[in-house]
Amino acid sequence: MSGHSKWSTIKRKKGANDAKRGKLFTKLIKEITVAASEGGTEIDSNPRLRSAVQNARGMNMPKDTIQRAINKADKDNSSFLELTFEGKLPNGILVYVDCLTDNRNRTVGNVRAIFNKRGGELGTNGSLSYMFERKGIISLAKGELDPDEFQLELIDAGVEEVELEEDFFMITTPLEDFHSVQLKLQEMGLEPESAELQRIPNDMVDLPMEQAIQIMKIIEEFEDDDDVQVVSHNLNVTDEVSEAMA
Repeated sequence: MSGHSKWSTIKRKKGANDAKRGKLFTKLIKEITVAASEGGTEIDSNPRLRSAVQNARGMNMPKDTIQRAINKADKDNSSFLELTFEGKLPNGILVYVDCLTDNRNRTVGNVRAIFNKRGGELGTNGSLSYMFERKGIISLAKGELDPDEFQLELIDAGVEEVELEEDFFMITTPLEDFHSVQLKLQEMGLEPESAELQRIPNDMVDLPMEQAIQIMKIIEEFEDDDDVQVVSHNLNVTDEVSEAMA
């Protein structure tokens, strides 16, 4: 997955309008609450919670809102289910839709309806596993860091790749080293803008502008569903497509 494709996604999130930002906050709060309920409320000892909190901070979520989401863990977590859907969209685009829901039937119905309405095909679980790989993706403001020295610092922690995109480092880690790289950044006194486990496609698909925008509109339709947390796909999102969707 090319660096600027990942960066395009971040730019779109950063440029979200108030309505989109409010919806994103709701999803982040849900992730924080579930992470805290699963692994405990101590950020330093709970990798999933650490990532969720970092993502919330990166979106300028107030500290008291984050703390309230953590405090809700004991009360609101029991009804949440994690569901993953795999399928194909038009023009050969593959997609994963990861959800957190308190109503399985609602979520299944909503996700299936989008696939059917937009000419897609909902597949069986595991059908795309050989086409994607789970990796850690961390974005960090460059600041005064020297790129070469910074990359050397991270090698022992297990970093796979460090790319400089505009004023941000995009750090890629294997799944098993995601936690150790986060700890290394913490030791260095660095606070990431975001830290996520993502499904990275083995091969990207390039589409003409009009078709790429059509796919991105379907992706946004999935993302607009309150139960959908993350949508992963193998479309190469160019800067032009990202700007057209802004």
